[in-house]
Amino acid sequence: MRVTALDRDPDQQPDAAGLTKIAADLEAGSPWPLAGQRFDLVVVTNYLHRPILPEIVGAVAPGGLLLYETFAQGNERFGKPSNPDFLLRPGELAKAVAVRLEVLAYEEIELGPPRPAVVQRIAARAP
Repeated sequence: MRVTALDRDPDQQPDAAGLTKIAADLEAGSPWPLAGQRFDLVVVTNYLHRPILPEIVGAVAPGGLLLYETFAQGNERFGKPSNPDFLLRPGELAKAVAVRLEVLAYEEIELGPPRPAVVQRIAARAP
């Protein structure tokens, strides 16, 4: 299996066979580093930078899956992130994904202990 990890500091990720690490600060205005590449599975956690949502969705190969979970409005009651720039608006993730992918499951939920948070989660498949 081959895995590509994209992070501002990919050295935080342990080395593993088949792992390709790409250093990219997606918020610095650099071009999308995975242009033209498609993946069978795209996983995004605890991250939101609205300008690249279309690129993330577009990186899912035909028949591939997107699993995405990040913080949503209401999370400011529990601490960080609390900046609206990093909190999804109601229904925002589903709307952004449904442009190209079939939504299999979606929820906006308040999580309890041990770490209370408000999140949106989605599982979607490319046709």
